[in-house]
Amino acid sequence: MAERGPEPAAAAVAALPPEVRAQLAELELELSEGDITQKGYEKKRSKLLSPYSPQTRETDSTGQKDRNQTPAPTAAQTSAPSKYHRARSGGARDERYRSDIHTEAVQAALAKHKEQKMALPMPTKRRSTFVQSPADACTPPDTSSASEDEGSLRRQAALSAALQQSLQNAESWINRSVQGSSTSSSASSTLSHGEVKGTSGSLADVLASARLESVSAPPDVTATTPASSIRPASVDLPPSGFVKGVHKGSSRSSLMDTADGVPVSSRVSTKIQQLLNTLKRPKRPPLKEFFVDDSEEIVEVPQPDPNQPKPEGRQMTPVKGEPLGVICNWPPALESALQRWGSTQAKCPCLTGLDVTGKPVYTLTYGKLWSRSLKLAYTLLNKLGTRNEPVLKAGDRVALVYPNNDPVMFMVAFYGCLLAEVIPVPIEVPLTRKDAGGQQIGFLLGSCGIALALTSEICLKGLPKTQNGEIVQFKGWPRLKWVVTDSKYLSKPPKDWQPHISPAGTEPAYIEYKTSKEGSVMGVTVSRLAMLSHCQALSQACNYSEGETVVNVLDFKKDAGLWHGMFANVMNKMHTISVPYSVMKTCPLSWVQRVHAHKAKVALVKCRDLHWAMMAHRDQRDVSLSSLRMLVVTDGANPWSVSSCDAFLSLFQSHGLKPEAICPCATSAEAMTVAIRRPGVPGAPLPGRAILSMNGLSYGVIRVNTEDKNSALTVQDVGHVMPGGMMCIVKPDGLPQLCKTDEIGEICVSSRTGGMMYFGLAGVTKNTFEVVPVSSSGSPVGDVPFIRSGLLGFVGPGSLVFVVGKIDGLLMVSGRRHNADDIVATGLAVESMKTVYRGRIAVFSVSVFYDERIVVVAEQRPDAAEEDSFQWMSRVLQAIDSIHQVGVYCLALVPANTLPKTPLGGIHISQTKQLFLEGSLHPCNILMCPHTCVTNLPKPRQKQPGVGPASVMVGNLVAGKRIAQAAGRDLGQIEENDLVRKHQFLAEILQWRAQATPDHVLFMLLNAKGTTVCTASCLQLHKRAERIASVLGDKGHLNAGDNVVLLYPPGIELIAAFYGCLYSGCIPVTVRPPHAQNLTATLPTVRMIVDVSKASCVLTTQTLVRLLKSREAAAAVDVKTWPTLIDTDDLPRKRLPQLYKPPTPEMLAYLDFSVSTTGMLTGVKMSHAAVNALCRAVKLQCELYSSRQVAICLDPYCGLGFALWCLCSVYSGHQSVLIPPMELESNLSLWLATVNQYKIRDTFCSYSVMELCTRGLGNQVEVLKTRGINLSCVRTCVVVAEERPRIALQQSFSKLFKDIGLSPRAVSTTFGSRVNVAICLQGTSGPDPTTVYVDLKSLRHDRVRLVERGAPQSLVLAESGKILPGVKVVIVNPETKGPVGDSHLGEIWVNSPHTASGYYTIYDSETLQADHFNTRLSFGDAAQTLWARTGYLGFVRRTELTAATGERHDALYVVGALDETLELRGLRYHPTDIENSVSRAHRSIAECAVFTWTNLLVVVVELCGSEQEALDLVPLVTNVVLEEHYLIVGVVVVVDPGVVPINSRGEKQRMHLRDSFLADQLDPIYVAYNM
Repeated sequence: MAERGPEPAAAAVAALPPEVRAQLAELELELSEGDITQKGYEKKRSKLLSPYSPQTRETDSTGQKDRNQTPAPTAAQTSAPSKYHRARSGGARDERYRSDIHTEAVQAALAKHKEQKMALPMPTKRRSTFVQSPADACTPPDTSSASEDEGSLRRQAALSAALQQSLQNAESWINRSVQGSSTSSSASSTLSHGEVKGTSGSLADVLASARLESVSAPPDVTATTPASSIRPASVDLPPSGFVKGVHKGSSRSSLMDTADGVPVSSRVSTKIQQLLNTLKRPKRPPLKEFFVDDSEEIVEVPQPDPNQPKPEGRQMTPVKGEPLGVICNWPPALESALQRWGSTQAKCPCLTGLDVTGKPVYTLTYGKLWSRSLKLAYTLLNKLGTRNEPVLKAGDRVALVYPNNDPVMFMVAFYGCLLAEVIPVPIEVPLTRKDAGGQQIGFLLGSCGIALALTSEICLKGLPKTQNGEIVQFKGWPRLKWVVTDSKYLSKPPKDWQPHISPAGTEPAYIEYKTSKEGSVMGVTVSRLAMLSHCQALSQACNYSEGETVVNVLDFKKDAGLWHGMFANVMNKMHTISVPYSVMKTCPLSWVQRVHAHKAKVALVKCRDLHWAMMAHRDQRDVSLSSLRMLVVTDGANPWSVSSCDAFLSLFQSHGLKPEAICPCATSAEAMTVAIRRPGVPGAPLPGRAILSMNGLSYGVIRVNTEDKNSALTVQDVGHVMPGGMMCIVKPDGLPQLCKTDEIGEICVSSRTGGMMYFGLAGVTKNTFEVVPVSSSGSPVGDVPFIRSGLLGFVGPGSLVFVVGKIDGLLMVSGRRHNADDIVATGLAVESMKTVYRGRIAVFSVSVFYDERIVVVAEQRPDAAEEDSFQWMSRVLQAIDSIHQVGVYCLALVPANTLPKTPLGGIHISQTKQLFLEGSLHPCNILMCPHTCVTNLPKPRQKQPGVGPASVMVGNLVAGKRIAQAAGRDLGQIEENDLVRKHQFLAEILQWRAQATPDHVLFMLLNAKGTTVCTASCLQLHKRAERIASVLGDKGHLNAGDNVVLLYPPGIELIAAFYGCLYSGCIPVTVRPPHAQNLTATLPTVRMIVDVSKASCVLTTQTLVRLLKSREAAAAVDVKTWPTLIDTDDLPRKRLPQLYKPPTPEMLAYLDFSVSTTGMLTGVKMSHAAVNALCRAVKLQCELYSSRQVAICLDPYCGLGFALWCLCSVYSGHQSVLIPPMELESNLSLWLATVNQYKIRDTFCSYSVMELCTRGLGNQVEVLKTRGINLSCVRTCVVVAEERPRIALQQSFSKLFKDIGLSPRAVSTTFGSRVNVAICLQGTSGPDPTTVYVDLKSLRHDRVRLVERGAPQSLVLAESGKILPGVKVVIVNPETKGPVGDSHLGEIWVNSPHTASGYYTIYDSETLQADHFNTRLSFGDAAQTLWARTGYLGFVRRTELTAATGERHDALYVVGALDETLELRGLRYHPTDIENSVSRAHRSIAECAVFTWTNLLVVVVELCGSEQEALDLVPLVTNVVLEEHYLIVGVVVVVDPGVVPINSRGEKQRMHLRDSFLADQLDPIYVAYNM
């Protein structure tokens, strides 16, 4: 590896005078600490070196030259620093991951990416969101204005990438480039079309050069299937359930999988096989218990790489350690050793503790340790309970709770427990009620049956207390009794009392806790025999002798710190000096000073301590490490420890450190010490290194790295197997099969020195502590059980053990293994530009869409600029992609000090993962890259031609099924004895009612208090209408047939004005009045309807006239050009001489204008005949007559809402209680209270009203009860809607108010559309609405597949009420216009006497008119019926129920509006389905909406929590949409509550939202562009 660095520079540096070298070192340190910039460093350095060596100058200037060519932000990182510099630049690095070779590799990898300047849009953030972000970081840079040559550069890079790399990479790169340029424009929120065109141009080049002939359609940005997996054209594809592509090269080519995964011999025709499968398939998918996960059908299984390395060695044989020497005076038990030294060598020092400054504060002698342990043992056994009922007996477990700076108290407690034969369980001191992982520790204590905790007085005082001074109950902990073990509280044992010390056996000695990858805590039980044997093995391996001094920097409660510092030292009468973590933080050099001061022979450290000592080195020049014979590096198993050891040696060799003294070792809680390097002989050659290929490692194969030096891992050995031990390597998962010699596997150890079990977990214990390895044939090898160590590695030449990672850090992505530590190291090798804290990076994987996805979380420095952070994040992604060939799914930066910590200050990974998944990590920066790393999405669908007119029609059968059609009762056959029948016009009916029943009250209007503010009897309404008609003639000079806009708040005035228009022959157009507080948004719509309807005059109130002419209105529209404005507040008592009567019922009665959810304004024409038919159908369906009362709480401006408010009462004579929905805002219970007060049987509302009641009254049901509100009178509660029924809302509403008498059967919905405002309405008779469950996957393919309730990926649909009398419905294929069969999806077409007669538009588009209102089926309809197209998808299904006619009932299910659907990846998605998933993703999502933009899915979520949760939503939204809909979200926009526009019917206006998003008017809290 040496020849890699610029060698001349290194040689030159070595030859420099010492004072210059010292100055250089100072410079290095300043740079690494961040005291000077890279530029300043280079300047000073070249100045220092210039007089000495032309070579140095030359290398430096070449570096400079390269640097000048690089783009500015990367300049600092890409220059390769000199060797000497690299050896010391550990400054700001996290010790565990120091690797110069690696840093260099990362720089090279990044340099590769440099030409393709990232076209990533930066996420946009609102200024207020995070205190950290500087003010100028909010507006994104205009990344779209890349210069021409840069574009071409990017294209060249793309071409070369496409040619060089495998097709898969080309494809993902293409997707990335398309992605980049299509999203870049959003950053500047200008959509220039040219740019997008340009992209597709360059894409074409890439495709051409890469020869991806099989891509027929332009690639969908959202599809990242590798091009290589595109199906071979020769496979005959069955129409349903696709066959997986089988490649010529694959070994399985003789088999072919059909959709069901049945292997088929390829000789059988696929068609026949398809038929067989269809016959085999059950009619309906089975119930939940029997569901097989259908991931096989869904997921694109990545084909194994044919070039992947495979192990070729022979099967390994277990490796033996040297025999354990038998020494005559070794004690029979560890306690005996203590007794011996305590009695014979009482004055010898055993343990020294340090104070906060690092000075020795107390030394425990062997005599003191023995006497105090005796006192404690006696107290525990005899003084805690009564004589008859002792609290503790031998074999009980007790918790040891001592802080890390109090080794003396801990040691006494530990040995006291051993002497009392109770089992100590050392744990960390709990600091708060909710420590990271604290609950799991509590679980361990509970499962060990612990009721007693030993602690020191000081520690007890520091524990968190309740108000009355008791120690708080920690979350998940059992109730504990706390015992203080300070000497003054212990009783001296009587002279005749002796502890019982038997020779060590297999009884438990102590339990060491261990946290698993998932965060659960297990207790590894160690027997007394294992404890003793392990001490003996360590003593032999480390060659310990009496009286040696050991400096221990490790945690003395567990692992090597406990084994060496507490056990082996007592065994060998050594003296341990314990340096706690707290001292290391304030004085990092303290351990080196202790070694120097005490002439210590052995030091126990972690890489972190080496690193800290190097950083603090300049504080102390005169330390000597020449006394050290062993520097035990206990995390030597970490592959990155090799660089720390090297750097430490190069720095401290001049201080007497001997190279052979560095002894890395590998340990695990289960196997204890797995291997340790023995102290070497001076002058002997040091052991070699293994330089392994990262690619090989990811396949679990050892390959010496040759091809690409950037992706190499250098590992040092951790010595030999322990004395008396045996080792083998087995496959990490599945059977414990022995590995081949060139294969990486889990290290297993067999000896008496390991743990014996996980306490209380028999099952897991068997798989870990009693493993019998098997050969490749499956037969057991030997009968000795082994223990799994949890370490991954191999045995190299000379039986040296190499460790390459831990099972817990293993990330299995698409069948390859990656080590979390390796990824951390790569991230850290990217110069962090002062962005993140070095030691605070967590890497873990989350399972999303059938694979593991890598997540990287780091703590961001408070002073980091937004730009720098983003730059660093994108570079980390590139580096990981380049070196590990794996994509990162999500990279998040969180504010400093917010990640959960382990007791010793590391990051608690499982807790971090949990926070990430539950959305409470609160990142301040996030980057998601699902497009690059999700490679297993199903293939985009290519549309198959559907059933054409040629399909066979036999009677009413299409392709073997009944035609999907349904009809309401026949209007003609229903006898009515009502006099209403003889009147053809609504105006006539009102006049007749005014004469027949003048005082009968038709309308009552309520205010927010529930009091009646206005009523109208038949006569009053008639008189008022007459006056309005005369005003229209006098003031407006209108003629019959002129259009009049009615601009009124919901009320009786609106109704009177409507009939006034009918009396004068004018055509009324009802319009919602503008909102006074929000004129700019609401007035233009009013103006537009006035203009489009060509209104000659506007009838309104005085208040509104003033508003329309106000200065505020003038800002929004042109107020000078309003048509005549007539206020109807004070009308003259005049009446028309004669009321107008239309010549024919086909004449126009009124215009119905409405804005659809896609933002289209459409007006439809309603004739008098249609009005009459509509009122009659509603009357019959709901059984309405004069004695009835109906409560109406919805908007009266269009559709069925208008008809119910204004028309039906006059026709049927029933009384309507009118409740304007806006009154509910000040009194939520108004509607329900009214229904209760008037004992109303039938009530109509809108979804927005139902939602208001559900959300607002959810916790007030009891209050309503006490107010005496009872809804048992309600027979029908109907939601008036033009959409798919919102079942979840209806069910919540029913469940909620069931307690106050609402019958769940009462709640139903209507269905109408623009062409026909009332198609379905539940009514009073007829069967209850039915529900079905359909398969979402089929629905996306425009198919209906019914499944059982609870099936995965199923959607519940409810019938939208019953079809109205006189209405016929047929389901039609929208493309071919041919009818479809029962339970098939198609467009709903309707034929009925109350269908509107056409659109009212400025330009009467005849073709559209004919197509939407008067269209015929392309075949199969002999009667040539004229149908109107609703524009909604749905299906009809014949049920087992009986309709009122006595025939079987045909149910109509509405799926959604055609023009709202999103076409993505060739599939059809309904926005509500995606939105429902998103709403469930996090508790703080109030509302959400989705739309597409340049083939990207955009999700807008309203955040109702605090703004720091904004970025938590990004990964959760991305995950849920990927999991449930197989789509990659392109942009996530987080906005304030109330930003998603919702119309009066409660429907989301997605297109308005889209326009606002593109025009940059949303003022989002955060916009994340998923790359």
